[in-house]
Amino acid sequence: MIRFDNVTKSFFGHSAALTDITVQIQDGDFVFLIGPSGAGKTTFLRLIIRDLLPTKGKVFVGGQEVNILPVSNIHLLRRKIGTVFQDFKLLTDRTVFENIALVLEILGKTPHEIYHGVRDVLELVGLSDKANFFPLQLSAGEMQRTGMARAIVGGPGILLADEPTGNLDPETSLGILHTLEEISKLGTTVVMATHNVDIVNTFKKRTIALHQGRLVSDELKGQYKIYTKPKAHAVKHRT
Repeated sequence: MIRFDNVTKSFFGHSAALTDITVQIQDGDFVFLIGPSGAGKTTFLRLIIRDLLPTKGKVFVGGQEVNILPVSNIHLLRRKIGTVFQDFKLLTDRTVFENIALVLEILGKTPHEIYHGVRDVLELVGLSDKANFFPLQLSAGEMQRTGMARAIVGGPGILLADEPTGNLDPETSLGILHTLEEISKLGTTVVMATHNVDIVNTFKKRTIALHQGRLVSDELKGQYKIYTKPKAHAVKHRT
């Protein structure tokens, strides 16, 4: 479970990126985190992986308070969390297979485990025939699916996707969402930050909306709404 308890994040010289956020995301949930640019979506995700610390409040991942986690143990937290980026962040001098295998190498897996682990996730994301391709030989959608495969190959319980369809055409974006749904069905918690109206309105997942750093809506089957005046208090998750 991911839990934010009255979390505020401020940056020196700027208004708060997040203000008094209280929300829970249960294990296995698929959540859209929506809002315009500057709403606080990326800050929200960075707090989960302890790339940032809250100015006030507490962040919990799997019952563990992230705020007080020793620096020496941050890598253990991040082993539980896969991250997919809008700009892919693939190593261009390594093949698709090698990009994904690197995660398992870091985890100390045997060559046998690496081979079968990579093959399994390539099949899941529909890239079995691209294992020996280099990133520059792939389409944008294939690069994004490679990034997704890399993010899940270690078996994380949580997958964070920060605008994963931001650079993709509508048809490719739908393919990425269907892949994320398959990953979610395996029991992985998926949190996807997006401002793609069509995707949110089509897939109708739980939708947490941020506006100017505040939580303005949390709906089980939400739609993309435009907010102009954020509420002054946190919105409870509808059940």
